[in-house]
Amino acid sequence: MKTLLLLCCCVQISMAQTIDRTATAETKALFKNLLLLSEDHVLFGHQHATEYGHGWANEADRSDVRSVVGSHPAVIGVDFMGFSGNSPEAVKQAKEQIRKTVTDAYDRGGVITAAWHFSNPVSKGGFYWVDSLSLPAVKYIIPGGSAHQTYKEILRGIGEWAHSVKGKNGTLAPVIFRPFHEFDGDWFWWGKGHTSREDFISLWRFTVSYLRDSLQVHNFIYAFSPDNKFNTREEFLERYPGDEWVDMVGMDNYGDMGRDRYDLETAARKLKIVSDLALEKGKLAAFTETGLESIPNTNWWTGTLLKVLKTPGLRLSYVLVWRNDMKSPTHYYAPFPGQVSVPDFKLFYDDPFTLFEKDLKSIYKL
Repeated sequence: MKTLLLLCCCVQISMAQTIDRTATAETKALFKNLLLLSEDHVLFGHQHATEYGHGWANEADRSDVRSVVGSHPAVIGVDFMGFSGNSPEAVKQAKEQIRKTVTDAYDRGGVITAAWHFSNPVSKGGFYWVDSLSLPAVKYIIPGGSAHQTYKEILRGIGEWAHSVKGKNGTLAPVIFRPFHEFDGDWFWWGKGHTSREDFISLWRFTVSYLRDSLQVHNFIYAFSPDNKFNTREEFLERYPGDEWVDMVGMDNYGDMGRDRYDLETAARKLKIVSDLALEKGKLAAFTETGLESIPNTNWWTGTLLKVLKTPGLRLSYVLVWRNDMKSPTHYYAPFPGQVSVPDFKLFYDDPFTLFEKDLKSIYKL
């Protein structure tokens, strides 16, 4: 029976492919290699790792993680937040800054994932829902909506940027694109309380289709990631747009990992739902956001995070912790020199199960 299960697993991996059949060779290779590596490893990621950190910003080839263990994270998180909602000059500057961050990471052999804290395109209030300001934008920007052309123009800007992220070898950097995350909460304007299931699915499908088919963006891997509000497979899939529209399934979970409580059993159970779905559907799985602000728990890395990641049967391509603010004395999620969790983080780094940028070898080649 064990041999049969292993054979089935290998067949599923060999058959799995990106939803973009014309994806670049490097994007297809990244997808396959992440799938293969998830059998025995997990890549460690950090949001905005090389753009800024605890007390610094815009320093070449620096990250707080590298300052602690000698390697950048394997996965670098960026954000398309500045790609709309600002002056043309500010948007241009944001795109150029993120382009450099992405191409630098690609040239080093690292992996890039992009979140999108998308400023409300039809009202004030930013990306958060503000009762006195925000409008439920989803119904306005989907096909047939009054602001659909506005949304297409924003996507065109993303598409132009996607065509610009070329490494030193002339190839386009693959990006794991994670739009409309944590959609099962109400804190963002695209959240569950502000749009119907049908409209959310329409938005997702149009976004992928327009980027991939109309704008010819072929270096994106599309990641679907709710927060941790689901308890069953059915609840996770409630707003799932369909297998032909998703490359990666994930979960954001801070609450069970120490922010609200330490409930590692629940965190592991929910990740197992995600992992099992991915294996069944030929998708990647990831722990797309987590962390403990200020990391006051001196053994959080091995006693909490690693313990969850090593849950039997779990296959995750990466785990990403949130950012280190450059000014706040308390808003950080990865250690920096002198931070109390550094000794434990070094144990986390040394564990053969975890991979950092230095550990990645030709991840963009099959």
